[in-house]
Amino acid sequence: MTPSIIDATTSRFEPLKADIITKAQSGEATLALHDACLADIPAFAAVEQVPAARPFEILRPNGRYVIFSWNAERLKYDVPSRALVGAVAPDVALLTEVDIGMARSGNRHTVDDLARPIGAGYVYGLEFAELGIGDDREMIWHKGEANTFGYHGNAIVSRHALHDPFVVRLDDGAHWFVGLETADQRRIGFRNAVAARIGLGDAALWCVSAHFENRATPATRADQAKRLVAALDERTGPLPVIIGGDFNTSTLPNDANSLRRIFDDPSRIEPMFAVLREAGFEWHEANLPEPSCRTRPDGTPVGPFTKIDWFFTRGLSASDPATLAAVDSERLAISDHEALRVTVSSKA
Repeated sequence: MTPSIIDATTSRFEPLKADIITKAQSGEATLALHDACLADIPAFAAVEQVPAARPFEILRPNGRYVIFSWNAERLKYDVPSRALVGAVAPDVALLTEVDIGMARSGNRHTVDDLARPIGAGYVYGLEFAELGIGDDREMIWHKGEANTFGYHGNAIVSRHALHDPFVVRLDDGAHWFVGLETADQRRIGFRNAVAARIGLGDAALWCVSAHFENRATPATRADQAKRLVAALDERTGPLPVIIGGDFNTSTLPNDANSLRRIFDDPSRIEPMFAVLREAGFEWHEANLPEPSCRTRPDGTPVGPFTKIDWFFTRGLSASDPATLAAVDSERLAISDHEALRVTVSSKA
């Protein structure tokens, strides 16, 4: 079993081996088979880290940082994705659903393609090793193609030096393996959060990119929040923390008025908010009470939508939250999620 906190680092993952794919697709989809295959994939036991070309080490005056968070849905649209992030010019970008070597995203190392042109570095945590080429739509669009790596995960990108990175395992895995009827759509892995620190000493800031499970109940997401909090308490100490990501809080209201009414305390519907509040995290200043998803050019998903993407802060003041349209120059969606932006600073 992969440990709950993974902090070994590597400069580059090795591709998923063909014999593991064969093994995972040929047997009955059991938890035992899943865990046996997972143990044979070294990328699950490390964080991929590439430093910035000339990393910033001096913190900004007053500890003010612009933080960007986005479920990039494979990060498959290279040029418009770079334009979206570039328009914000964040100190730190927290990204979920990022591909490495997947046919559906051009078999590119998508996070490297995003980071390298701006001289940024990144840390990347593997969430799933994909046994096929994707979901129902992607299996049609990319029929006959093959993955070169087969990896899907979460990342932090920054021109600041990223220190002490680690991955938190948020569940026991196999949500996307056991019970799936189509072997080509099985995934080996688990939901995770990727963490890294910018800055040194008492002026440092911990940044976390988190992705909670959508094929689960609110109680499961509360358990994932507990696992995340426990890991952060162990590793971050008293330093300030910002978490951004896709929390899949799909049970929240999908009309604007109801969403605003429950914004101060959504824990009755999604108890993960109570877990995070009890751990000292806040969300009121860092978010807007508005939906964070959109329909793609193919007409999916269908609204109305709620807010499933969030920032959570501890030991920080937050200001200027924004929901940003994830679209290209022709206003076509490049993800089914909007992006989020917030400015954070040290509390007085």
